[in-house]
Amino acid sequence: MEARNIFSNISPIDHRYSLSESHVFNSMSDCISEQAAIISCARAEIALVKAHLSLRGQLDAVIEKTLDTVAETIDPQAVYAEEEKTKHNIRALVNVLKTMVPETVAPLVHLGATSVDILDTALSVRVRDCVQTVLLPLLKELLAVLCALADRESETPEVGRTHGQHAVPITFGFAIAEYVSRLGKSIVEIEKRSHELKGKLAGAVGAYNATSMIVRDPEELEKRYLGYLGLEPSEHSTQLVEPEYLLRLLLECNVAFGVIANLADDLRNLQRSEVGEVFEYFSATQVGSSTMPQKRNPWNSEHVKSLWKAFAPRVMTFFMDQISEHQRDLTNSASQRFVADYLAGFALAVSRMKSVVSGVQADREGMARNLANSGGKVSGGVLAEPAYILLAESGISDAHEVIRTITLDAETNRISFFEALKKNADAFARITGQLKKLGMDDPEGFFANPERYRGLAAEKAKRLAEKYGNIARS
Repeated sequence: MEARNIFSNISPIDHRYSLSESHVFNSMSDCISEQAAIISCARAEIALVKAHLSLRGQLDAVIEKTLDTVAETIDPQAVYAEEEKTKHNIRALVNVLKTMVPETVAPLVHLGATSVDILDTALSVRVRDCVQTVLLPLLKELLAVLCALADRESETPEVGRTHGQHAVPITFGFAIAEYVSRLGKSIVEIEKRSHELKGKLAGAVGAYNATSMIVRDPEELEKRYLGYLGLEPSEHSTQLVEPEYLLRLLLECNVAFGVIANLADDLRNLQRSEVGEVFEYFSATQVGSSTMPQKRNPWNSEHVKSLWKAFAPRVMTFFMDQISEHQRDLTNSASQRFVADYLAGFALAVSRMKSVVSGVQADREGMARNLANSGGKVSGGVLAEPAYILLAESGISDAHEVIRTITLDAETNRISFFEALKKNADAFARITGQLKKLGMDDPEGFFANPERYRGLAAEKAKRLAEKYGNIARS
């Protein structure tokens, strides 16, 4: 096999990320590299030979081992050299395999199959193995560290935000639990979809024309063939396996990719100088800027979002590969090859996100400061909502307007919301009375402590961390 300096490769996956995320790259390469693609097609061809032999009662342990060795030792360079002659990738593979298997079984290689019986089946095997052995473990590792973070910070007060503005208090663990829940559900779907990928041995138009000339029950031959590869047959085939099996899996991967990109964006924004609520791990030798020595850029989070920008739009190609004229055209031949790039880009982003979350630390002082000053406008203003609700509960119909006026008083006179509220003796008495009915400790001091108004944030964070922690460990 020709060796190439990795810096001569075109795709950044094969140089920049193969070095920085070498463990992921090497694992993915075993499943979806070009060498892996040729080996998986060889395994499919060998599975077909074994299916023929087994139906004839001629398959024994010795010949099976011999055939399996052939599939594992196929030389991609030899296949490519043969393709230069045939101008057909599967016929080239078949020609090479016929020279490697025992002469007595050589006629059975590719017997009854069309190219896509091998190509679509082998693709399903590669994608399944890539998802189950590389992607899902990575996703579950990320989910596990998210669960740990949500649980650890379940009680840490933080201001909630809507439209980029301070809203009402939550906890940092609750904010992380959003991503625990979203990613956790997506992982379950990805795992399910990975088990639903199909293969085929239905021939040139999917009607079993060729195999009906070989065996009495073509569908039994198909089941045996796919059984050696751990797959089931597509319910209906043209020359192609129904594309929706693969499409649904890739779409769910894209859902998870979006969740991860959203998390990366949130963590990046919480690291802004003017926000200062979290910080990423930064090594002693790491440089944040080539000109500003003080910088500590959230570059890992930004890289995750950047990978999402590069790969998420490929979902359009996945949809476009649904369409094939009549029983088959070749318009998915090139585009489908880039499924491997997409899976690699997704896996690299997951791995990078795991390293980010593993090193994220909550700046609890920063969170407390932002919560207390409510963005520098009305100190404690995030408690306007409970004041309005409690006042309305006491029977005041225009409670919202009363509290809005109090917030304006606090802002105009540069006093805390608590101080402005106390100035309205009637409203304060009514609100305090409602808090007493709820059994609230220190009702008179409730509005001096915004962190007390957090609803079920801590409880939900812990509950979701436990629930999806079990999934991460499965």
